[in-house]
Amino acid sequence: MKVTGLAIVPPEAAEGEAKVTPELLASVLARYSRSNEGIDTIMSKVDLKNADKSIDRILKFVDYGHASIGGLTGGIAITIDDVSMWLAFKLFEVSQMSDGQESSTRYIAMDPQNIPTPDEIGMPVDLAEEWLGLISEAFECYNKEFARLDELAESDPTLVRAPEGTPEKVLGRMRKNYALDRARYFIPFTTKTNLAIVMSARMWAQTIKHVASMPQKEAQVVAEAIRKEVAKFAPRLVKHSHAEKSFQKQCLEEHNRSIELLKSRLSIEALPDEVWVNVDNSMPPFLQETQSVGSALKYRSNRYGYCGTAVRRMRVSFAWNNMAIAELRDLNRHRTGHRYTPCVQSGFYLADETDREEFRPFLERQKAFMQKLIERGEPCYVYALLLGSQTPFEHSTHADKFIYEAELRTGLGAHYRYAKHLSDALGEFYKQVPDAKEWVVEGTAEPE
Repeated sequence: MKVTGLAIVPPEAAEGEAKVTPELLASVLARYSRSNEGIDTIMSKVDLKNADKSIDRILKFVDYGHASIGGLTGGIAITIDDVSMWLAFKLFEVSQMSDGQESSTRYIAMDPQNIPTPDEIGMPVDLAEEWLGLISEAFECYNKEFARLDELAESDPTLVRAPEGTPEKVLGRMRKNYALDRARYFIPFTTKTNLAIVMSARMWAQTIKHVASMPQKEAQVVAEAIRKEVAKFAPRLVKHSHAEKSFQKQCLEEHNRSIELLKSRLSIEALPDEVWVNVDNSMPPFLQETQSVGSALKYRSNRYGYCGTAVRRMRVSFAWNNMAIAELRDLNRHRTGHRYTPCVQSGFYLADETDREEFRPFLERQKAFMQKLIERGEPCYVYALLLGSQTPFEHSTHADKFIYEAELRTGLGAHYRYAKHLSDALGEFYKQVPDAKEWVVEGTAEPE
């Protein structure tokens, strides 16, 4: 037996330097799968100083589809600066097999200058000034409420839950987080953020194709920019990343359904909590599960432990009627299974510490502006949403992934609001899988 590692060197390697590019790696592995020669023999026939020639020769011989080869490129890391939070959200939603991170709201400039221009998002010219004014007012509301809550936390130590003996420096950070976590619902969904995503050329092509097919102008522009960057690593494979009819039609249908929901549900009132959980434990008659739920869970020492088949084979779908976009940005990044949200505002969440009536005039103006965009069916309506906008959100996956998410999002340092959402979902899950309760570690989101 022999184990060999193949490292990728960027295409920008110096002249004369060996270049194992993502596409060369993919072509070599494709050839490897159609040979019993061994990797050393295959690599001996590769001219590392002329990678393109070697790639073309191998791909000419190996009659594989672009998808199967694209998946062998390894992780291509792409960073995307200064895109709207909305588009970052969509990128994570559609990149089902990625790893990535996005800038936290704790490190983003909360300023009217930190947004795309009206032209960049396709805002109608006659509504551009009104939109800019609304966004500026949203930031004013955020900064005003943050300052009030920050001062409140400073004057009342009981508001921030912290273990005895917590250093003052840490306490200061926790007070700031207390204020930010409750004021953040005024932050516009159009605020610029940064993100990094790592995935294979195959999944990049799929993601770019999807984003390029969306009706929003920003999505199409960013898709083209990503395509050019990924082409540096996988020029042959990225040609399959252009907008395509089935994607365009489905994206348009989803947009139209969101518009129809908004016409009947647009609201600035707070929706009451409602959670839905469905567990499907059906098995084929020739492969019935014999392991108990307890045996599937009891050996884990923490949420990273391995679950048995009784849990891994169990399908779980869960949804909320009232997920504020602030929480949705985090929960949407659990990339197992499928997520679906129409991105509407069927209610508006504000923390209990915030006086809703004080900000009602602003919320009424925001609602009225949304109404104008909805009546026109404008795809750019998403840029009038705020992080407090509540929307339905559904996630379908397997029980082991659901349990991991529930333990993480109710655990140490979890945000108070999505801890409540996941706690509610766990309650419904226990009704259908009561034996799991003894082994699932539901946290209390301490400390904040």
